[in-house]
Amino acid sequence: MLKQVEGSQAVAEAIAMCRPEVICAYPITPQTHIVEDLGAKVKSGALAPCEFINVESEFAALSVAIGSSAAGARSYTATASQGLLFMAEAVYNASGLGLPIVMTVGNRAIGAPINIWNDQSDSMSMRDAGWIQLYAESNQEAVDLHIQAFRIAELLSVPVMVCMDGFILTHAYERVEIPSQEQVDAFLPAFEPRQVLDPANPKTIGAMVGPEAFTEVRYLAHHKQMQALDLIPNVAEEFRQIFGRDAGGLVSGYRHQDAETIVVTLGSVIGTMQEVIDELRQAGHSIGAVALRSFRPFPLEALRQLIAPAKRVVVFEKCLAVGLGGVVASNVRMASHGLSVPVYSVIGGLGGRPITRASLTKLFTEAMQDSLEGLHFLDLNQEVVNRQIEREEGSRRSGSVAENILRDIGLVATAKVS
Repeated sequence: MLKQVEGSQAVAEAIAMCRPEVICAYPITPQTHIVEDLGAKVKSGALAPCEFINVESEFAALSVAIGSSAAGARSYTATASQGLLFMAEAVYNASGLGLPIVMTVGNRAIGAPINIWNDQSDSMSMRDAGWIQLYAESNQEAVDLHIQAFRIAELLSVPVMVCMDGFILTHAYERVEIPSQEQVDAFLPAFEPRQVLDPANPKTIGAMVGPEAFTEVRYLAHHKQMQALDLIPNVAEEFRQIFGRDAGGLVSGYRHQDAETIVVTLGSVIGTMQEVIDELRQAGHSIGAVALRSFRPFPLEALRQLIAPAKRVVVFEKCLAVGLGGVVASNVRMASHGLSVPVYSVIGGLGGRPITRASLTKLFTEAMQDSLEGLHFLDLNQEVVNRQIEREEGSRRSGSVAENILRDIGLVATAKVS
């Protein structure tokens, strides 16, 4: 059924049709509307049998989900930003225990300084925690990826993180095709846990593992991720056959087949990029894009095949590895190893800064002329940066960087002392 609906509500409807048995909730913007809507469904009886558990923190939310999943219940939770960092220990525990929990991350910047707007630094901080990470391009894909996430998680017995850009998707109203319960039931069978705590058949989950076995345990976690490289496309194809649309998979190409310049990105920014690429194509430029739908496992071979014919690759991401550069770009360079293809790393949209068509047009034009530096910050105000550098070089007590920058751009008034 086609509905004009907020992204969070659409995701909540999709999750409800996956018949979770335990939902653990702690509110943090911008994921709150998802668990609010699910809570209302549980309270009204529309989602039953399901236990909705309010907890005292994000750490508790995932910890309860770990317990319920270990007890054999299909379990779900959601978080964002600082909330994901607060549950970091439990994030590693869930994957280390091989529990098929599904969690939504409403991508949001990490402080300090305090920022509630979108970038992808939160989920990227957990990229090596052993969870499968899927990134949605649109609210339709967010709906479809959540349904696939339960299937993937339970087939492999690993947790899956579905990442959707905060506010840009979670709070946006779009037309979304909401599937029927019959379609979801045909695609997602009842949960059969690989391991379960049962008092009638006592077993240990979470044993101490010493040096003699730890490497093997960790290797098997890696092995499951490698299995997911085959499973994720297969699940996407099964989804297409039942629901009649393409969603999920490892990568998605846009006008890339004959492109000399290929832009690699992930998340919702691909929509704006497609418009810019269409305009540049009309002007005679050979440019296309590849969107990563799976970041973990990272699709090295699938991406390599798509970028191999290109003359250059531009990696655009909403995350910065301080002291290194682009997180995604580092992975893309692994995929391009042995290819004579330069890889440019571009950081943009940090803390919710708008990514405009004009800025992207200028960026892609410079890239096609091979005039980009190896690491480029989109729309960086170099004058403001230089002013702060001079301030720090001129005075030991130069003050807080964030407050100084806000004063320089006129958002905080400078105090006057008479």
